[in-house]
Amino acid sequence: MPKIAFVFSGQGAQYPGMGQSLAGVSPAVRDLYSAAEKIRPGISDLSFSGTAEELKQTVNTQPALYLVDLGAALALRENGIEADAAAGFSLGELPAMAYAGGVGAEEGFSLVTKRAEFMAAATMPGEPAMAAVMRLEPAVIAAICEEIPEAYPANFNAPEQTVISGTAAGIARFREILSERGIAARLVDLPVSGAFHTPYMAEAAERFAAVLAEADFKKPRIPVYSNRTGGPYPEDPAAYPGILAEQIANPVRWVDEIRAMIEKGIDTFIECGAGKTLCGLIKKIDKSVAVYQAENAETLAETVKAVKG
Repeated sequence: MPKIAFVFSGQGAQYPGMGQSLAGVSPAVRDLYSAAEKIRPGISDLSFSGTAEELKQTVNTQPALYLVDLGAALALRENGIEADAAAGFSLGELPAMAYAGGVGAEEGFSLVTKRAEFMAAATMPGEPAMAAVMRLEPAVIAAICEEIPEAYPANFNAPEQTVISGTAAGIARFREILSERGIAARLVDLPVSGAFHTPYMAEAAERFAAVLAEADFKKPRIPVYSNRTGGPYPEDPAAYPGILAEQIANPVRWVDEIRAMIEKGIDTFIECGAGKTLCGLIKKIDKSVAVYQAENAETLAETVKAVKG
C-alpha cells in the first residue's frame, strides 16, 4: 500500500468555477460550502461564478481556495482514500490542519477569512512584487537578497526555483545584480497584490496571532508539516498559533517539507485543490515519488482509480 500525503494548493492556483464540479459529486463538499455560507454569505457564488479578477483579490482568493482544497480532501475520504500526512502551501496549511483534525473545518474557514483580510490590508513603502527565480541555487539567491533592503527569499519551491518577494524596486535591483555579475538565471514576474512571506507582512502576522490565540486547536490525528519550520508540527497545540502567524511573514520551506515527508516513508502525494502546481514542484524535488491531483470530478475519479487500483 502506498504511504500518502495530501498537499493543499496555495494562492495563485485559483480560477473561475473551482469547486463546482466537486460539489456536484460529493455530499461532503456540498455540506462544506453550506457551512461556509453561514460564515461568509456568497462564497459559493464567488467560487463557482466569480470572475478571474474577483478571485485574484486576496480577501476572496484565500477563503475560496480553502474550500476547494479541503473539499477535495473530503471527497477523497468519501472514496476511501485517507492521508498519512498533510501539508499546505501558504494558506493551504489551514485546510491541511482542518483535514487532519487540528482545527474544525468551519473554524478553519473563519480563520482563513481573517488571514486574507489582514494580509490584504498590510501596508508597505512601495509597490509590491514577487518573482520566481529559476536555475539558481537558493543560497545564491538568499545572499543577493541580503544586499537589497527591499527583496527577500519568500518561497523555497524546488531545488532550482525560489520565489523572491518585496517591492518592485527591490526586485528590479535583483535583476540588475544578476546582469552586473553575469549570472544566468531566469526570472518570471508573478501577479500579486502583496509582498507575501516577508517582513512586510509583520503587521498582518501580529493581527492574525491575536485571532489564532482564541482558536480551538487540537493535536492532529496525522502529522501536519509546517511552512515555517519545514518539519512536522509539535505535539503541543499551544504552539500552533505562533507557528501559523509567523508563517505569513517568513519563507515557505516547501523543499524541506517534502523531503522530510519522503524521509518518513511518504511515496505518494495527492494535490488537493486548484491546479497542479505542487505536483510539478514535488517532481522537481524527487522524481521517484508518485504525484496525483484532485481538483474536480474528473481528476478525483482518475486519482481514486490510480491509487486504489
